[in-house]
Amino acid sequence: MMSSCRGSFCVCIPLQLLPAVDPITVDPITAEPIPVSPYGRKMSPSPVGPRHSETLGVGKAIAVLTSGGDAQGMNAAVRAVVRVGIYTGARVFYVYEGYQGLVDGGEHIKEATWESVSMMLQLGGTVIGSARCQDFRTREGRLRAARNLVKRGITNLCVIGGDGSLTGADTFRAEWGGLLADLVKTGGITAEEAQRSSHLNIVGMVGSIDNDFCGTDMTIGTDSALHRIMEIVDAITTTAQSHQRTFVLEVMGRHCGYLALITALACGADWVFIPESPPEDDWEEHLCRRLAETRDGGSRLNIIIVAEGAIDKQGKPITSDEIKALVVKRLGYDTRVTILGHVQRGGTPSAFDRILASRMGVEAVMALLEATPDTPACVVSLSGNQAVRLPLMECVQVTKDVTTAMNEGRFEDALKLRGRSFQNNWNVYKLLAHIRPPATKSGYTVAVMNVGAPAAGMNAAVRSTVRIGLIHGHRMLAVHDGFEGLAFGMVEEIGWNTVGGWTGLGGSKLGTKRTLPKKYFEEISTNISKFGIHGLIIIGGFEAFVGGLELVEGRARFEELCIPLCIVPATVSNNVPGSDFSIGADTSLNTITNTCDLIKQSAAGTKRRVFIIETMGGFCGYLATMAGLAAGADAAYIFEEPFSSRDLQANVDHLTEKMKTSVKRGLVLRNERCNENYTTDFIYNLYSEEGKGVFDCRKNVLGHMQQGGSPTPFDRNFGTKMGAKAVAWITGKIKECSRHGRIFANTADSACLLGMRKRSLMFQPITELRQQTDFEHRIPKEQWWLKLRPILKVLAKYNIELDTSETAHLEHLTRKVLVPEATV
Repeated sequence: MMSSCRGSFCVCIPLQLLPAVDPITVDPITAEPIPVSPYGRKMSPSPVGPRHSETLGVGKAIAVLTSGGDAQGMNAAVRAVVRVGIYTGARVFYVYEGYQGLVDGGEHIKEATWESVSMMLQLGGTVIGSARCQDFRTREGRLRAARNLVKRGITNLCVIGGDGSLTGADTFRAEWGGLLADLVKTGGITAEEAQRSSHLNIVGMVGSIDNDFCGTDMTIGTDSALHRIMEIVDAITTTAQSHQRTFVLEVMGRHCGYLALITALACGADWVFIPESPPEDDWEEHLCRRLAETRDGGSRLNIIIVAEGAIDKQGKPITSDEIKALVVKRLGYDTRVTILGHVQRGGTPSAFDRILASRMGVEAVMALLEATPDTPACVVSLSGNQAVRLPLMECVQVTKDVTTAMNEGRFEDALKLRGRSFQNNWNVYKLLAHIRPPATKSGYTVAVMNVGAPAAGMNAAVRSTVRIGLIHGHRMLAVHDGFEGLAFGMVEEIGWNTVGGWTGLGGSKLGTKRTLPKKYFEEISTNISKFGIHGLIIIGGFEAFVGGLELVEGRARFEELCIPLCIVPATVSNNVPGSDFSIGADTSLNTITNTCDLIKQSAAGTKRRVFIIETMGGFCGYLATMAGLAAGADAAYIFEEPFSSRDLQANVDHLTEKMKTSVKRGLVLRNERCNENYTTDFIYNLYSEEGKGVFDCRKNVLGHMQQGGSPTPFDRNFGTKMGAKAVAWITGKIKECSRHGRIFANTADSACLLGMRKRSLMFQPITELRQQTDFEHRIPKEQWWLKLRPILKVLAKYNIELDTSETAHLEHLTRKVLVPEATV
């Protein structure tokens, strides 16, 4: 997701839709007052004059098709392309049944309307269909496809699919001039038509549950497939424990082990087989020894994850049945095989996939409309937290290079070509699954604690922290009930087996409280000395950040507090400065999104009904905004974007107009502390009164259900990696601050927050983050997701100006795929 100018959009909202807030500046063109948010975002058109996105597509036509295997989230991408295309003034066409529809033409190519994509967001698969097409592989088929596009004036093609589908699109573009020349010769099109359609613009979006396309961290559908897999793994775990069974689970991934790898990390599997890194030749002995160690440690089950394309060093397939036979023969364990199959492609898309697809759809339209004849075909990708455009064929070539490397036995190269994110996941998995605590200890003691409100994924982070700490040779301590527990001596040593099975548990097993440490400095100092704590890892929300600052301030008075500190953000509110994401926010976002889906279904049945839904987040509008994008809300009220009664009235008028269309329902989200006067009850009453005779209202306060539930695959994986990184950093910092057997850390960089910023995980001194923080409202002063709010409004059909002057730059892939990941 985006945080800098690359891949971002600056909102420019008409002045009459905004309340007057201080401070006030004056527009040099209109001489009218310009409201400026206290968070530094200008909230009206820039005097520099961005290109008018509402007219960018006038006179142009865009076709969108889905091809290859279906993936959850494809419909969200189609919806975004249609609505943003129409918003820019372009005509947008569906191409049904993929390239086959492009070849057949006729009723397979239909013009889309705004309402035609309604209720599409939450549907799995692809509603416009996908088909394997042999005809398009022939020149004759491509001639027919070109004629069908030219006759409709379509010169912009958006393809959603895998590398094969995108390669076909690039071939089509390369041949375009020749195809038109042949069609003119045979009378298929006129010379004038050929002139008007002289070049074809191509933009791709990668839809594939395997996440097998190089150049993007995540493809559309991958996160949803992981949701399906983890639902099954969690269900199987309970029956496996009951009967002390070993389960071998086979997941998709013929040429890519991403699903298998992330599943193994997210469920704490005993072993994973992936095609990019085959096991050593004696893997049978190692596997059986590993399974036996787990059972001897008190576990009642074993989980083995197998990618369908798993191979050994000689390239021979490793099958699930082969693994089962091995375990039964050598260990005598009751073993079952479950092949998940196409269930991984099914079901509703996750919140992440909906937002990813929506953002990619917006970027794809902008890339098409800004393209020139010299612009190479590009693919819209996700790199860390940013949307980027990459040359399509560079990505396709590197993707093919991975397969070539595996076929030639160059497995280390294959791993590197998959990218840094894949390598990092693999390194963390190897640490947790294949390395055991050393016999010789480091002599250091590291404590871990949870602070603030519970967040799903906290337990995964604690598990990773404890086990990686033990692998480093440290003595690990668990502090119960936050800073209060540290003050009252609620500290105990925690071992490897204690945290077994914690990855899938919600809440906080250690217990967590919001209490800050300042009033307990003496007691905390005493216990740090008593338990011999050399480093402290604090996993929590805004209170963890503030508590860390207080501990740093206390160093001047209490020498015992001069130990390295690491803060790992974990809160559903996603309001910790220094990190674009917090552990737990994804789980909460999915809970809200799924609830909104059910509510929308109810509203669609009753007709002419608007639901007002209150979300958590304190003063931070992250959950309301992102859930609004994921659920297709008509409005999302947040503290960071001040609003007035005029705005509320404008939203009511907007919904009144919407009720005149075929979409007779409304969804409005409100962050719990967006405005002290415009409460949920006030907005509900206002909408009810103003909508009389047109629509009726209902309200829902979701409450603490947003903090509960099992963590999503993202939060499990994110928590696991954050814990591993935190331990690696604090180990180095303890050694750095060690003098004659004593630890003395009093520099700014000895107390850091580990956060995801833009494209990487990084450690930032918490004292430096102080200037970036609004302590009164417990939020960062700059928040990347605010740049996504214009997308929410455009997709809800609001008449705003979408500034395209800061869209994604075209980058190159080959310069970064072989950069090695830092050692965890």
